[in-house]
Amino acid sequence: MLSPNEIKIVLEAALLAAQEPLQVAELRKMFDDEIDADTLRMLLEELREAWVDRGVELVVTASGWRFQTKASLQRFLERIHPERAPRYSRAVLETLAIVAYRQPVTRGDIEEIRGVSVSTEVMRRLEERNWIEVLGHKEVPGRPALYGTTKTFLDDLGLRSLEELPPLEDIVKSLDLTQIPTPAPQSAEPEAAPAETAQTSAA
Repeated sequence: MLSPNEIKIVLEAALLAAQEPLQVAELRKMFDDEIDADTLRMLLEELREAWVDRGVELVVTASGWRFQTKASLQRFLERIHPERAPRYSRAVLETLAIVAYRQPVTRGDIEEIRGVSVSTEVMRRLEERNWIEVLGHKEVPGRPALYGTTKTFLDDLGLRSLEELPPLEDIVKSLDLTQIPTPAPQSAEPEAAPAETAQTSAA
């Protein structure tokens, strides 16, 4: 039987090598499910503490656990790996915010809130970025699609659930979204199956 320290070494190696966040259920497979989920979470938390003063940090997102470089170091890394982040129009950002805070929401709902029509290109860009998806259809004539955010949206922002989104008041400071009422939060547990990037993955 591996010692707790040996288990953490295995976890560390797996997470550093992973291209995507890993859920506890996936990590358990390395130990033939002999280690229960609660024990693994405890060891992951200890591993996170061990990396707290390093340039790379261990975080948990909607899709699972991952290592990533600290956002505070991004300006240094960009000097040797310059990356031009995609620029999004106000219409795209406003639409994304409405979906995030009002979901599930129809295209008509978005247009009513913004006071202007929503172009197909705006919705296409958000879907191609995998930040929004169709959750279902509203039971009204025409059955319009209901949109919501994805796990990728949460992962890209380094969030575990919608409850961790910043207060709507903070968003209003930069966008004129005063018509959007505060929604009831919807949780997205890291272990559940089924949103521009704030942090950079180290794996």
